[in-house]
Amino acid sequence: MPNLPPLSLYIHIPWCVQKCPYCDFNSHALKDEVPHVEYVQHLLRDLEQDLPLIADREVRTIFIGGGTPSLLSGSAMQLLMDGVRSRLALAPDAEVTMEANPGTVEADRFSAYQRAGINRISIGVQSFSPQKLQRLGRIHGPDEAKRAAKLAQGLALRSFNLDLMHGLPDQSLDEALDDLRQAIALNPPHLSWYQLTIEPNTLFGSRPPVLPDDDALWDIYEQGHQLLSAAGYQQYETSAYAKPGYRCEHNLNYWRFGDYLGIGCGAHGKLTQPDGRIVRTVKTRHPRGFMQGNYREKQYDVADIDKPFEYFMNRFRLLEAAPRSQFVSYTGLAEHVIRPQMDAAIAAGYVVETADQWQISEKGKLFLNSLLELFLPEE
Repeated sequence: MPNLPPLSLYIHIPWCVQKCPYCDFNSHALKDEVPHVEYVQHLLRDLEQDLPLIADREVRTIFIGGGTPSLLSGSAMQLLMDGVRSRLALAPDAEVTMEANPGTVEADRFSAYQRAGINRISIGVQSFSPQKLQRLGRIHGPDEAKRAAKLAQGLALRSFNLDLMHGLPDQSLDEALDDLRQAIALNPPHLSWYQLTIEPNTLFGSRPPVLPDDDALWDIYEQGHQLLSAAGYQQYETSAYAKPGYRCEHNLNYWRFGDYLGIGCGAHGKLTQPDGRIVRTVKTRHPRGFMQGNYREKQYDVADIDKPFEYFMNRFRLLEAAPRSQFVSYTGLAEHVIRPQMDAAIAAGYVVETADQWQISEKGKLFLNSLLELFLPEE
């Protein structure tokens, strides 16, 4: 029997006020009112259908993402969290995160979320420049973003995160660093600072804006990283920075190849079974189909040949060392299966190996795609 990884729960709320031009997440612009209670009832039924895949395992973290979860009313969030707690063994000290859009933040609603059991809020700021926010199709302005951060701070939550982008259309180095300085001034325990990428099937994908070139992006990253480090933030994942003791446990479990239930429109799940199989689930993307009770779009077992790539694609996003024993216990494979690929990674200077762990090197971080390609299954 494998050593089962820690278990998380991801809950997807699919609606947004409007779809942003860079967004490739499963989100749907709101045409009418959010069907608060009805959707929560479907979420709980979806959860019930997945329970046989986790037996009575304890859930360590919850992440409520979207879309815009902060469109959900306080009473609907209470109904959801009560329903989750009555159906699952939730750890007493579980981290429970909810994403919030600054344009939908109200003090009363934030307090209601906290009463429902939310103890960490992730605020999608993206930029403090009114012009850049407009280009990104965001519905909030810089003042709302600052107000949301101050509200989160006043709630005495376990933690809160600010989401910030760089490499925005026509963004200069000074503009990018100014955004970062304003975010740091709000003193969030956690900062997600990531580069805008143009994804297919988005408005930006069909009409790409002019983005900073590679040299400018490198300057932004290098100087921004120095700013964050000087302010006491430690980078622990490609785009995640935290004050000591405030890393996001949900994200850590995901990147460590932990298990997670995924409920709601388009949610993905990864669940290791007592017999060693790794089961992946994918839920129906569109709210209409989901709310007809057709929750699960597909379910399949991960083939042994795909496990090394899937494992390292997650694991090498983290800057911490990866215990060698965890590869065996989390994939069910013997280490000799990936020995040639790992030897090639070590020879290329991408990874440093010790008796009990693998550490991605600075070169490995820079050439992450080349490192991961070594573990792709052969055609």
